[in-house]
Amino acid sequence: MLLADFLKRGVSALLPLYPEQEARNILSLLCGEMLGTTSYTHIVEPAYVVDPGRESVLEAALLRLAAGEPLQYVLGKATFCGREFRVGPGVLIPRPETEILCQEAEAFLAGVPSPRILDLCTGSGNIAWTLSLSREDACVIGVDKSADALAIARNQPFRTAAKPEFVEADILLPPPAEWAPFDLIVSNPPYVMESEKALMRPNVLQYEPASALFVPDADPLVFYRAVAGWSLRLLRPSGALMVEINESLGLSVKGLLERYGFRNVLIVKDLFGKDRFAKCLL
Repeated sequence: MLLADFLKRGVSALLPLYPEQEARNILSLLCGEMLGTTSYTHIVEPAYVVDPGRESVLEAALLRLAAGEPLQYVLGKATFCGREFRVGPGVLIPRPETEILCQEAEAFLAGVPSPRILDLCTGSGNIAWTLSLSREDACVIGVDKSADALAIARNQPFRTAAKPEFVEADILLPPPAEWAPFDLIVSNPPYVMESEKALMRPNVLQYEPASALFVPDADPLVFYRAVAGWSLRLLRPSGALMVEINESLGLSVKGLLERYGFRNVLIVKDLFGKDRFAKCLL
């Protein structure tokens, strides 16, 4: 099978789901991972033949992509903050905008010796691991109620002097009373309102875990109240709270945090100029 033929057929299979250039990019990444080819191999080597031993694997991957499964699940990994994280259907795929949350956290922690960090709704553990790898003197705990997510978070392929601890807990319930105070609490909780489903792609709706995405329209701040409550109990004085937010809820989240008594509440925009994060001090 010629690589050029596979790419042509693959683009046709993905066109019902993606714009043509995005379909080409997806297939280029797929072939790069599975065959070691580049985005131009089929152009400079039009006679390039796919290794017969890889054909069945490649075809199976194309079937999954054509059914709408995200490329990251097909490959079993996603890039975040320059590192490759293991992902699967039990966790959200890390988004590039969340890297800003890690950058804000790292900036705050620069002046904190041996910091204690709590990551609520940790999912794949991408935030917890990123902060742990950037500060090997840190103690990092990641919390999630999903056993599937925690299994992925605990088995990320990184080595650090003090890897994060991952704990199963529901943040809608009170936090463990015995936990020592934290210098920083971060969270990327569910924040997409049910009414926003119509704006989302089928591959997200059909494959990524709904429990990690959606909140009821009648109570879209439910997880922010929970995060604020945990933070009041677990942050040390002058400790920081940083959360990712729905772009349409910036003022609502800011007001909630101020009512809970947090100081210096700021809304931070993402790379597209949208309200995406809130940060504050206790």
